[in-house]
Formats: sequence, structure tokens, C-alpha cells
Amino acid sequence: MTLAVETLSGQSEKAYALLKEDAQKILNLIEVQMTNLTMPQCPLYEEVLDTQMFGLSREIDFAIRLNLIKEEEGKQLLGQLEQQLSALHEACMRGNRK
Repeated sequence: MTLAVETLSGQSEKAYALLKEDAQKILNLIEVQMTNLTMPQCPLYEEVLDTQMFGLSREIDFAIRLNLIKEEEGKQLLGQLEQQLSALHEACMRGNRK
């Protein structure tokens, strides 16, 4: 029984690490967009962001349903990404005003 718990714990850690990597990829995509194109109000940009965020939320829901991560961990990961994106967007908007 201990081995099964250890395996599940290892799988949970791996699942959470993979979700964090996907969240970082979204953040990197947005950083590149804002650095190179500086068009945060572009409909295509917003559609890509919405699609990426939706995809990550579905991955998180799937991991929760498999009991690989806790619901609170998933919400926290999405919340952190949304905060980072908001801060990045605000910084870009301030930079565009100058």
C-alpha cells in the first residue's frame, strides 16, 4: 500500500510540474507577443490567449478528476498565471503610453 501512495504522490508531483510548465509557456508566449508586437488589444492575440488559457484550465480539470492534483492547487495555478498576465499587460500598456 505504501508503494501505491508513493507512486501516486510522484505522479501528482509530475502532473503539477507539467501544468506549471504549460502555464509558463503561456506566459512566455504573451511576453514575446508584447515585446515584439506590442498589440495587447489585437483580436488575434486575445483569441490565442483565451484558447491557451482554456486549454490549460481543461488540463487542470483533467488532473483534478484523476486526483493527481487538488482542486485548490489548480485554482491557485490559474490564479497566479492570471495575475502575472495582468501585471504584464499593465506594464505593456504603461510602456505604450510613453
